[in-house]
Amino acid sequence: SEEAMQLEFETLHKQRFGFIDQQRQLLVEALSVEAIGETHHPGEKALDINPRDPETTRAGQVDMYVEGAWAKVPMYQREDISPGQTLDGPALVIEDNSTLVLEDGWQGLMNEYRHLVLTRVAQRKEKRLQAAHADPVMLEVFNNLFMSIAEQMGATLANTAYSVNIKERLDYSCAIFDPEGGLVANAPHMPVHLGSMGESIKQVIKNNAGKMRAGDVYMLNDPYHGGTHLPDVTVITPVFHSRRKEILFYVGSRGHHAAIGGRTPGSTPPNSTRVEEEGVLINNFLLLENGRFREKETRALLASGKYPCRQVDNNIADLKAQVAANQTGVEEVLKMLDHFGLEVVQAYMQHVQENAEESVRRVLDVLKPGRFDYPLDNGAFIRVAVSIDRDKREAEIDFSGTSAQDAANYNAPIAVCKAAILYVFRTLVNDDIPLNEGCLKPLKINIPPGTMLSPEYPAAVIAGNTEVSQCICDALYAARGILASSQGTMNNFGYGNQRYQNYETICGGTGAGADHDGTDAAHSHMTNTRMTDPEVLEARFPVRVEEFSIRRGSGGEGRFSGGDGARRVIRFLDEMTVTLLTSHRHTDPFGLFGARAGARGNNQLVIDGEIRQLDGNDEAEVKNGDMIVIETPGGGGFGEAGKN
Repeated sequence: SEEAMQLEFETLHKQRFGFIDQQRQLLVEALSVEAIGETHHPGEKALDINPRDPETTRAGQVDMYVEGAWAKVPMYQREDISPGQTLDGPALVIEDNSTLVLEDGWQGLMNEYRHLVLTRVAQRKEKRLQAAHADPVMLEVFNNLFMSIAEQMGATLANTAYSVNIKERLDYSCAIFDPEGGLVANAPHMPVHLGSMGESIKQVIKNNAGKMRAGDVYMLNDPYHGGTHLPDVTVITPVFHSRRKEILFYVGSRGHHAAIGGRTPGSTPPNSTRVEEEGVLINNFLLLENGRFREKETRALLASGKYPCRQVDNNIADLKAQVAANQTGVEEVLKMLDHFGLEVVQAYMQHVQENAEESVRRVLDVLKPGRFDYPLDNGAFIRVAVSIDRDKREAEIDFSGTSAQDAANYNAPIAVCKAAILYVFRTLVNDDIPLNEGCLKPLKINIPPGTMLSPEYPAAVIAGNTEVSQCICDALYAARGILASSQGTMNNFGYGNQRYQNYETICGGTGAGADHDGTDAAHSHMTNTRMTDPEVLEARFPVRVEEFSIRRGSGGEGRFSGGDGARRVIRFLDEMTVTLLTSHRHTDPFGLFGARAGARGNNQLVIDGEIRQLDGNDEAEVKNGDMIVIETPGGGGFGEAGKN
């Protein structure tokens, strides 16, 4: 019936998205009919029941690990077991193509059809997982369990999102957090998102303490309150105890919206000087209230300000996908609590962070101090010094001397700087642990106020998240002499008009290390997206991918050579505004220890065969047939060629 169809749809919608939109009429777009029939069941011939003594049919005995100890267990050939015969576990039953393990406390009965029916005959021994001390096996289980929850959130987000940027490029991140907003575990998504998302959670906690209810969901993108840059919108859902009002976890998803307003399509104005030019600023906005999606209020917010969103429907669709991702996280967290119990889960939430902390301390035990000055294309520089306190097993990362707040948009919020530090030190840990808050505990970070790494409102920040974050990573690796410069940029390429908006980052060469070459045409460090398939890109936007290739010879030579960059050529089939935010167009991706630098990047506009050079940060109007050519930097080499 129509009522049954609607009820089932709403049940599934609530399960996936966490809410039902009562204001919208249900539209039946497709109807399928399914017929269920039964096939003939061939009869089975019953055999005479003639049980034999198991001892007479035993084929031998083997050693098997049972209940924490080795034991001698009987082994049977299946064809030797007679109808009516019973076998007590532990035992093995073997046949030509399989082996059956009959566990302790189970009994097998061979029935008249030669089906071996298993029955539990002894009460399962109760095993209580101790919460106070971290069992190594269970620590690994929870490491992967927490990470798996975040990965499932990401899968839901990709499946339900509308935009190419989230669905195809996977420009999003999902994670779970403790009640104080500390990162517990993340999926291997975008490092620049994950290390900074906890600051957003803490901001929501601070502003809504004691007021949150089950069914409430919040969002923000404010770079001065835990955000990175405005296109990165974070959606946050508290996870409540099923019987109390206590918040046990938070789950969060951060998606890069292809456009969030701003002076140019794609929300990447190359010469912005105030954050308002980059889009709609959102701080502590209640997206869902008691399970109701506040669509009217959300649309009003996205359409507000001097530079509102151009396609609010697209933003709404992606926000609903983020809510759905969080709902997946909520359900999986509750399943975990039902299975292990609150006390054990909370204990291992702490254990996994303590394990990450100790893992980083072990790195600091052998890490050497160092410093590095990293020049940017605009004349600014990042200065970092890493010092080690062996007794305390701590490190100080000091950015004193870094250039002052940029008058343009090369400003990285403090949350971005912390994310880069967290990422770098996590990569130095040679263990499979989740990136979490524990990694930061042994690190003392000094970021003086008023620098390009600690900007104050209303500083523009669009390039700080994408470009400066990459520079911080390369500077930290260089200070330690670990890795030459990677391409040091995300090669942000935005284009659009009032109808279409798209944004992408473009891969380049990675830096060589002490025992390996760099990688060709890869997204590196703080970006972990993929390129949109040409077929999808051309189907969704009026563009054509003329060329996408490896830029051979652009990696720096050395004992180990840097990876080559890429060459991407896009032809436009409609009038659009193009924006570029790119680095290493005027400075070299440095090599280390006598190796050569990688090749600089290059941006061009081609109109009727005539080439016009574009700057690293630039804006251009294109018409049907015009092309943009982007050659991305190569990575630096490591060590002098021919020397060991």
